[in-house]
Amino acid sequence: MINKKVASVKEALKGVTDNMTFLLGGFGLCGIPENAIQRLVELNIKNLTCISNNAGVDDFGLGLLLQKKQIKKMISSYVGENDEFERQMLSGELEVELIPQGTLAERCRAAQAGIPAFYTPAGYGTEVGEGKESRVFNGKPHILEHAFEADFAFVKAWKGDEAGNLVFKGTARNFNPVMCGAGKITVAEVEELLPAGSLDPNEIHIPGIFVQRIFQGERYEKRIEQRTVRKRV
Repeated sequence: MINKKVASVKEALKGVTDNMTFLLGGFGLCGIPENAIQRLVELNIKNLTCISNNAGVDDFGLGLLLQKKQIKKMISSYVGENDEFERQMLSGELEVELIPQGTLAERCRAAQAGIPAFYTPAGYGTEVGEGKESRVFNGKPHILEHAFEADFAFVKAWKGDEAGNLVFKGTARNFNPVMCGAGKITVAEVEELLPAGSLDPNEIHIPGIFVQRIFQGERYEKRIEQRTVRKRV
């Protein structure tokens, strides 16, 4: 029987080194691979290219890597909640590529599916489309976007089994499914790790074929980026 379980986050991240490109799931602080990010901080590897919807906040998520200046380049679609990110970008310390959110998702999905590139109308006629090949389809101009090429994909799921099958919960699904299999090695951390065969096949969101390593994470903080509550009456 296939068993992709590893004993710890340390084992799961074997092989990560300087100068690598990583895909990291999450949206805001929801569904981020907290254990993997913390381990990357501890390893103190440098000159990383990180592909994620956003860059965390100053003291959590990818913000922890930015604090130690481990990230050379961020490829994201939104970065508005991180003061250190803003400082590094404006000072020229950090290279930034901002792309439309749908394009980010599709570049992940294309890598997952083995599609090298695709055309999209998003970004045509803007800075996003500068220098990119364009074609007209059905009277509408499109630009050519390429699938991401990443060394590792780090994702977070609610449940998983030892064969690597994953189940996500609510909005914590976000970018995680399309990043599975989009890197050369996909590492999944889960809140609950079960024996193979324990999950209902009809409830599995990502099959284990897209996952190379899986481990049970610990001490999930699950921060809320902007807590909003109604006033008492």
